Amino acid sequence: MTHCRQEDVADDIRPLLSGQLSSPHRFAIATLVAVDGPSPRDIGAQMLITEQQRWGFLSGGCVEDDVARHGGEVIETDKHRLLRYGEGSPWFDIKLACGAGISILVESARIDDPAISTLLSGYRDRKPVLWQSDGKTRNARFFDNAIPPLPAWDGSCFSAVFEPPLRLVIIGGDATALALAGLALHLETETVLVDPGGPMSAPFAGLAYLRSTTVEALPLDRWTAVAVVTHDRDSDESMLAAALSSDAFYVGAIGARSRLQSRVERLQQYGVSAAAIQRLRAPIGLYGLGKSPRDIALSIMSEVKRDFHSRSARARSEGVSISSIAPSSVVGR
Repeated sequence: MTHCRQEDVADDIRPLLSGQLSSPHRFAIATLVAVDGPSPRDIGAQMLITEQQRWGFLSGGCVEDDVARHGGEVIETDKHRLLRYGEGSPWFDIKLACGAGISILVESARIDDPAISTLLSGYRDRKPVLWQSDGKTRNARFFDNAIPPLPAWDGSCFSAVFEPPLRLVIIGGDATALALAGLALHLETETVLVDPGGPMSAPFAGLAYLRSTTVEALPLDRWTAVAVVTHDRDSDESMLAAALSSDAFYVGAIGARSRLQSRVERLQQYGVSAAAIQRLRAPIGLYGLGKSPRDIALSIMSEVKRDFHSRSARARSEGVSISSIAPSSVVGR
């Protein structure tokens, strides 16, 4: 069994590919394309492999070393491979603890591959990209449908939609806002801190920072969550109104339950529809037991992550992965 390394935690190869932009060398992409039985990873999970390094994981540590070895050989020969582990595998010495059978497509590519360029363009511009590959030929194009299909393998070609990553917009500047921003960055979430009238510079590195009193300038797309953790009623409601009227999939606000009805009335005065107000997570967070900044940050991030993944959780849980579904929270929980 592979002993995990920090690099194995990587769950999205796109930022890693961006780091290869100056490299003229080939690399390998290993994609989990089929699973028979239970598995800790969903179809579509990927590893990035270079001659010196690897990132990501495709199992519980059972196959990564061997996949990396094959990846090195694929880079050298420029010939793709379809690997089978567990049930139906020719390699009896490599066991899967979950008892499943998995198929992994390993292909070589260069950073100037047109499909790779389109994939990274979608990542930078926050546009979904439909990716298709048979190991020899890759195609990628921007995908406009609101509901993407699940990753699929037809026996010869893998297809998947790469959506923009989760982005969290935090409005506030107190200890809770900073704890939430720090946690989000630790989880490699694209994070924007909006602190009206706050310090001239960001409180720490890696954080997009705005001192604006509005959020209209931000592209609040359907992969963006907005967490309002200020205690200024005027800026609270104006930015809440804008967020609730946007495409953001999650909008939450800190505050006591006793304030909720008056908050709803003020949102109505801003012209926010009843349907949009029902999207508000208030009080914010998945649980309300801890009141320290870190406890509140964990509660908020848990709810954001749950809602972000719940769109495809049912499809995953009906398939092969280890998943669960929790009910959504709404105003007046």
